[in-house]
Amino acid sequence: MSAEKNSSPALTERHCKPCEGSTPPLRGEQVEALQKSIPEWEVVDNRLSRSYQFKNYYQTMAFVNAVAWIAHTENHHPDLQVGYNRCRVSYHTHAIGGLSENDFICAARVDALNRF
Repeated sequence: MSAEKNSSPALTERHCKPCEGSTPPLRGEQVEALQKSIPEWEVVDNRLSRSYQFKNYYQTMAFVNAVAWIAHTENHHPDLQVGYNRCRVSYHTHAIGGLSENDFICAARVDALNRF
């Protein structure tokens, strides 16, 4: 992975850090800067979301299980809406009532799954 403009590691190379209630949610420019790394994700109502389409139920479930593995390893869990051949993944850091860098890290990792 290439480094981002500010020379920090790419989102897929970072790991989630615990968020405390005193951690401020990301705002405007911070969200826009991180979203450039995952342009297919949208931010609506303080949620970072993306829908994925698959050929069949088996592929959908394989994807859901891989997302669950990411959630477990990063200890950061998305909301999932699952159908036969689709899955909508949404992140929101409940502990801080908004978006955190963790949401973007996990979203980038989920996108990386879809490249294979």
